[in-house]
Amino acid sequence: MPSFQTSTLLLTLLLAIGLVFFLRAASKDRTTVVDVQSPRPALEVLDGVSTWLERRGWSQKSGDAERQVLRFEATVEASTSLALLLSTLGAIGAGCLGLVLRELSPMLGWWPLGLALLGPLAGLVYQRRARRPESLEIRLMRGDADGGSTLRLRAHRDELIALELALAGPLDLASDGSLLSSPI
Repeated sequence: MPSFQTSTLLLTLLLAIGLVFFLRAASKDRTTVVDVQSPRPALEVLDGVSTWLERRGWSQKSGDAERQVLRFEATVEASTSLALLLSTLGAIGAGCLGLVLRELSPMLGWWPLGLALLGPLAGLVYQRRARRPESLEIRLMRGDADGGSTLRLRAHRDELIALELALAGPLDLASDGSLLSSPI
């Protein structure tokens, strides 16, 4: 087997491995914890956060007054556009693998190009893994006598970023900024 065929096969297989790892990363659990502070009273902040969450489709499932914890739940849907992109990339990659196999072994005929029909499996795998129930936990860490409050939020990283960006102005929420500065 000539070296160009070997290297082409190797690169095609590496692309397939990259797609598998991208699928795993796209549906990975990114639950994190962040502390947010506000100069406003704790009840006002909790009410504002609860209202914002309910408008986004979250529902309050439980609470623990003794531990000062509220729990919300929602179902996260998969991105249709990302599923289509992954299906397209999977079909192109599988088609390329079929062409490489056809080139390496002409006696196989044209049937290796049928591997391109497996491409939509990438989108289906992503949709199954990305659609899942999520939870968000709010814990009152500190409610000052002077009106300030500190909340500890535990949820998916993207939801915490959206919450911080949306409520920074109306509720004067501020965190240490680690969510907005992290590259991941």
